[in-house]
Amino acid sequence: MEIDRPTPPEGAELTPREVVLQLDSHIIGQDAAKKAVAVALRNRWRRKQVHEDLRDEITPKNIILIGPTGVGKTEIARRLAKLARAPFLKVEATKFTEVGYVGKDVESMVRDLVEASMHMVRTEMESEVHGSARERAQERVLEALLPTPDADASDAEKERTARTREKLKRMLEGGHLDDRVIDITVTAKPGGMGGAPGVHFLGGAGGAGGMDQMGQGLQDMLQGLMPKQSKARKLTVKEALPLLEADEAAGLVDDEKVKTEALKRAQNDGIIFVDEIDKIAAGGAEGRRGGPDVSREGVQRDILPIVEGTAVHTRHGVVQTDHILFIAAGAFHVASPSDLIPELQGRFPIRVELSSLSVDDLRRILTEPQGALVRQYEAMMATEGIDLSFTDEAILRMAELAAEVNGRTEDIGARRLHTVMEALLEELSFDAPERDESTVVVDRDEVERRLAPILGDRDLSRYIL
Repeated sequence: MEIDRPTPPEGAELTPREVVLQLDSHIIGQDAAKKAVAVALRNRWRRKQVHEDLRDEITPKNIILIGPTGVGKTEIARRLAKLARAPFLKVEATKFTEVGYVGKDVESMVRDLVEASMHMVRTEMESEVHGSARERAQERVLEALLPTPDADASDAEKERTARTREKLKRMLEGGHLDDRVIDITVTAKPGGMGGAPGVHFLGGAGGAGGMDQMGQGLQDMLQGLMPKQSKARKLTVKEALPLLEADEAAGLVDDEKVKTEALKRAQNDGIIFVDEIDKIAAGGAEGRRGGPDVSREGVQRDILPIVEGTAVHTRHGVVQTDHILFIAAGAFHVASPSDLIPELQGRFPIRVELSSLSVDDLRRILTEPQGALVRQYEAMMATEGIDLSFTDEAILRMAELAAEVNGRTEDIGARRLHTVMEALLEELSFDAPERDESTVVVDRDEVERRLAPILGDRDLSRYIL
């Protein structure tokens, strides 16, 4: 089934309606949540248009998405960040601990966002110089194949070498030299992970954000003092070209420009998705546990300054968190948003409840999104020379079975479809390389034959479906 999808406008900011239309291409239903994030994205554009005197006073309206697992909470935030070309980070609230306990400190989420922003900006800038980097890489390959004559060589020799290099260049561009082995030298990344050679600092446990940051700072300082290391390698031309292109692109990009732009994007356009925030809300008996458990309220109080707006020191510079958009999510089966501390509640003024998925939602998820499961399996089987297809009745029956299992056991939303599809196509996936038939049509009877016995055995379905 082909779905008409809008083409995103080029060189223009998306309106809320356009954002929702783009999200519809990937996520089924959940219109209220899509509208909320679309408005939040547009408000960022609006803030940039107002007078500078008022701009800093306008802060993002953070959002809490409430709903069971597998209904699209994470996907909505992730797709929004892609649409906005914004730095995005997903964290789990349960990974953080109160200062003084073993675990990650809350400021690490901002540092990780900056790293994501650095990677995004560097990738963009390197793509801008891709043409120049490729030309330089080709020249280095040609130099390895046929070195430039010495300065005191005769004019005839220089001319002969120039003609030969032109021929080699045409052969190189045509892929005729891919299997030729050459010796190249590329810049080695110090310490394997960006640290100084042979020097590694390990942050301590518990409230270790400062130690981690100090260790990273020392690594960066020592890296700056050490000369750049080169590494000689023997590779085929096909293997060497990408490495040389990356090496040249890195040299053409200004690191200071990358850092400046990355910090700017992180603090003005960054999106942090805090999942499982309900797990740190002190609701019900679960939230009143005593003993050695880390204080959930303490974690909330540590998160509060980050959401309110504070300065966080990162290895690339200071980041103000005032204008980072925070989207929190949780099932809230035991606790409710009102169980969060009042100060944190006030920093998430927008609350949207996502609904559980119906049979029709599950049916549409199987076929309509750009990366629909049915299309994925059809494409994978096509690599084995098998033309796989599903009848509408089969797709409907798979959706009904997924909804039935979700209602009977734990509701895991659209993730149940993955389990159903794997159980349905397990035999085909195993036998595909040896199958003689090139066309396979999965109909309702086949779905019943493969899945009904499992579904009928309640104990078995709990483990398989």
